[in-house]
Amino acid sequence: MIAEIGHYALIMTVFVVLIQATLPLWGAKQGNAGLMALAKPAAQLQLLLVLVAFLALTYLFVTSDFSVAVVAQNSHSAKPMLYKVSGVWGNHEGSMLLWILILAIFGAGVATFGRNLPASLRARVLAVQAMIALGFLAFIVATSNPFERIIPPPLDGSGLNPLLQDPGLAFHPPFLYLGYVGFSMAFSFAVAALIEGRVDAAWARWVRPWTLAAWCNLTLGIALGSWWAYYELGWGGWWFWDPVENASFMPWLAGTALLHSAIVVEKRDALKSWTILLAIITFSLSLIGTFLVRSGVLTSVHAFATDPTRGVFILALLVIAIGGSLTLYALRGPALKATGTFAPISREGGLVLNNFLLSIVTATVFIGTLYPLFIDAIGAPKLSVGAPYFNATFWPFMVPLLAAAPMGAILAWKRGDLLGVLQRLWFAAGAALVVLLVVWYVKFGGPILAVFGMALATWLVVGALVELAERLKLFRIPLADSLHRARNLPRAAYGMTLAHAGVGIVVAGIVGSSAWQVEAIQIMHPGETAEVAGYQLTLEEVSEVQGPNYTSQQGTFLVSRAGSEVVRLYPEKRNYPVQRMPTTESGIHTTLFADLYTALGDRQTDGGWSVRIYYNPLVPWLWAGAIFMVIGGVVSLTDRRYRVGAPTRRRAVKALPTGSAPAGT
Repeated sequence: MIAEIGHYALIMTVFVVLIQATLPLWGAKQGNAGLMALAKPAAQLQLLLVLVAFLALTYLFVTSDFSVAVVAQNSHSAKPMLYKVSGVWGNHEGSMLLWILILAIFGAGVATFGRNLPASLRARVLAVQAMIALGFLAFIVATSNPFERIIPPPLDGSGLNPLLQDPGLAFHPPFLYLGYVGFSMAFSFAVAALIEGRVDAAWARWVRPWTLAAWCNLTLGIALGSWWAYYELGWGGWWFWDPVENASFMPWLAGTALLHSAIVVEKRDALKSWTILLAIITFSLSLIGTFLVRSGVLTSVHAFATDPTRGVFILALLVIAIGGSLTLYALRGPALKATGTFAPISREGGLVLNNFLLSIVTATVFIGTLYPLFIDAIGAPKLSVGAPYFNATFWPFMVPLLAAAPMGAILAWKRGDLLGVLQRLWFAAGAALVVLLVVWYVKFGGPILAVFGMALATWLVVGALVELAERLKLFRIPLADSLHRARNLPRAAYGMTLAHAGVGIVVAGIVGSSAWQVEAIQIMHPGETAEVAGYQLTLEEVSEVQGPNYTSQQGTFLVSRAGSEVVRLYPEKRNYPVQRMPTTESGIHTTLFADLYTALGDRQTDGGWSVRIYYNPLVPWLWAGAIFMVIGGVVSLTDRRYRVGAPTRRRAVKALPTGSAPAGT
């Protein structure tokens, strides 16, 4: 009965979405307020119906109803409750339903909280959202029904992929989808703006909070994914330039460019056409990422809920959405005239450089990810594109972008003084120089580029703090006055400081873990000791452990340093009997400046065990920096300007005929 309720809720959603996609759009064209007003209740009803379907599927997983095919194929009665719930989206059908749910949440958010939007713009935005939802709903109902029954039902299920039975990966997909799908709002606003022929500062203020929310979630999702790959796969690394990693990284790069480009539209009435194109590209890359992950056309350690037989349908949706929006852009984009002018040396100029370099690195990742697919499609011998290509094409453009970031944040609008900015950044430059000399001395003989990398990280972090100090006029006016300015400073300014500093912390983590990692791979017998980076690791024993739905061979390592015990680590090699699949659970000792990482391999014929030991300097800073970036984004979202929008603009715009543009746009 529950499965049928969920199924019928999905079917009803199709009809609601059809209404939302057509009548408000027609009403906006005809200036019919009644038809435009239908968009709000339709979006809210869409969310309600999809939520019913999603909760129904969750109930079926929690209660282990194996009469439903997707539950039987992806769950088991002995599975812990957390993984029963995460099993809802750990499969193709459930993941698509989660996509629709998040799409409905964002649409209902605009419908409910978009009171300051012009009625015609809100109607068009929600209509575009409904068109996206319609495509995926048709896909689910026609080819990927999550409520399909099995007759007769099996006695028990096949279980969830063991790699997915992990707390980090349980929450990774929802955050990733919140990012992917969240960019649909920027896409919908862009398409609606093209239809109306109007992009102005108010439009940018309406778009930025939705884009920033998506960016925060995608940042967190990517960080969770890399963290999972680090501790779960047993290889000691955190990023492999894997196709699925790249599938989420590309929209993140484009979304970062979009956030900065929208600032120029809001502040200077410039880069209108480019910002619209960026919004389209960002969501298009999200769709491409979904196609790559769900179709199975590319092999990845991160791809689980794949179905190649239904990839063609996703490809068709992708072609229609991207092709249609780019065609509309080609027809209407040139009409979006920018009136703002600025000198090359200005904050606008810095943001243009930011967009230019981010676009190049996005293109290099895109080419490297899809080139093997293209080669395979034309029948040429298979090839793979790995880290050497990406490192050679990514960093030469990313380093100048990072180096310019502190300067761009301090430059004045319209016309800036580069020499004056450099003088104001003297403290950041001095700090970077000190770090460069200290690291060069301590790590003498190591990779010289790593020394400059640590200086770059320092330049970013201290530069972000200097920019905040400049806003507060710290040390230039009385302290009481600086504190008064701090209380009145927009929260977005603090958010920017946190986010930019977070980038610097991430850079430090990348440099440290890449340049100075120490690795030891050897066969160890119980009682033997290995030494890595000043630590002594003694394998005390390997014991059998019984988990809730797995058996495990667990190693016990006594870690000591200078004769004193530091910690005991317990890496495991697990076996899940239902799926007949082994997994690795690493044992990690984390400090402020490094990780000591152990992974247990196979038992040898002589009774020894294959063991991997890594010392990873600064690797915890990777995820600490990502957290700083997300916190910075969240702090910015609490800024009143993001929440209120532009109510005064609404009254001015409503008086215009449909399709007309305010003066100066």
